[in-house]
Amino acid sequence: MAGAAPRRPRGRPLSSLRATFTVSFAAVAAVVTVLVGFLSYDAAARLVRVDEQTVYTQVVQNLREQVRQRQLTVADFATTDPDHDGPRDDLIRAGRTDVQVLGPGGTVADRGSPPLPVGPGDRLTADADAAGTLLEHREVEVADDRYRLATVALGGGRGAVQVAQEFSDTEDLLRELQQRTVLLVSAVVVAAGVFGWWLARRITRRLVRLAGAAEDVARTGRLGIQVPVTGHDEVARLGRSFDRMLGRLARSEEDQRRLVQDAGHELRTPLTSLRTNISMLRRIDELPPAAREELVADLALESRELTDLVNELVELAAGQSDTEPVRALDLAETAEDVAVLARRRTGRDVTVHASGDTRIGGRPAALQRALSNLVENAAKFDPDGEGTIEIVVEGRPVEAGGGPGEGPWDSGAPHGTVRVEVRDRGPGIAEGDRTRVFDRFYRAADARSRPGSGLGLSIVREVAASHGGAPFAFPRDGGGAVIGFTVDAGGSEDDGRG
Repeated sequence: MAGAAPRRPRGRPLSSLRATFTVSFAAVAAVVTVLVGFLSYDAAARLVRVDEQTVYTQVVQNLREQVRQRQLTVADFATTDPDHDGPRDDLIRAGRTDVQVLGPGGTVADRGSPPLPVGPGDRLTADADAAGTLLEHREVEVADDRYRLATVALGGGRGAVQVAQEFSDTEDLLRELQQRTVLLVSAVVVAAGVFGWWLARRITRRLVRLAGAAEDVARTGRLGIQVPVTGHDEVARLGRSFDRMLGRLARSEEDQRRLVQDAGHELRTPLTSLRTNISMLRRIDELPPAAREELVADLALESRELTDLVNELVELAAGQSDTEPVRALDLAETAEDVAVLARRRTGRDVTVHASGDTRIGGRPAALQRALSNLVENAAKFDPDGEGTIEIVVEGRPVEAGGGPGEGPWDSGAPHGTVRVEVRDRGPGIAEGDRTRVFDRFYRAADARSRPGSGLGLSIVREVAASHGGAPFAFPRDGGGAVIGFTVDAGGSEDDGRG
């Protein structure tokens, strides 16, 4: 269909949301785990390396002090010591080091295990006169292993002692720790991804159902779809709001359908009458003068009633989708304006009685239309014009005492409402019609011979409902009827308060 948006595959956005949540959860876990693992490994490696270096440096320093204090010879460091309590064994035990003894000229007097390399610097150190002369630490490779190596002179050209510490085993240990850290980080990331997927599935499950319901509404156009609502969190609030929105749309659609059906039904009568009279116009020259006058009057009456019906339909439709802003107003002043207009239009005596606080928040034009309909209805059903039409506006502050069923407030109006009554001395309303006079197009049996469409009071009901109130009708003492409505003094239902 031209202009139609392409249908997005069902479930794709939801899967994307779940995947995004899972990937995000796993990514955060990965970043945190990698950071913690890296810092832990770096701290452990630093501590191990520093500790090994410190021990080795201390062993070399102790050897230097020992050869300075004592006249040690090559034989003192021999491996043939049966008691293993000589200087060589002390060096090996203290730092887990390898010791090799050099004789004069740098010859190897007692090999280490493994044998250590002897360079020119080592030979020069072996011939040094000063005891404790040190050939600085350096790194060497022996049998594919890495060693720290230092050479300390015995003095007097007697030789030197080489002290080596293997650090490749330490690096192997750290490398294994690194591998285990990587494996642990990978396992944590995988576990975080699985847990994130489970958590995302649990969290988005209700969103999936809610989105499915929305897609069903969009696809089928049916507003009566059951919306799943569970819990009390934001998702539950969204579900309840969506359910209420669908309910209001369904009611609006039903109201629109009934309005079209009822309007079509009501329009048939005047249109049929007009069509019949128009067909008679072709033979108007054949009719007697009295019949001509009656035909013209009938055409004028039918066209006027058709105009009134269309106007009321427009007013009713406008009342349902009224965008007039809510304003603070005094309902007693609105009643005075309506009374002035009614006196000018009908020539009837219309009085206004106001008491209490009649200030409310509402839509001025809609409330004035509702009051005008009530007054016009009273004037229509009292054609003799002998009785006075009374408009009574009773305000009731929120802090006032009492409740439903007390005094004149027997209509069940809640605290903080304003009550509007229009009283007439017409024929009154039959008991069976009191609950139906506010229905659209409903006309009582004794009112069907009078002009009107049956929409005036239904507009009153719509305006009252939009202002948090309700209409009412009951007989008046001494004859006549009392018809009116209540409104919430705080504002209408669409003023942002729900």
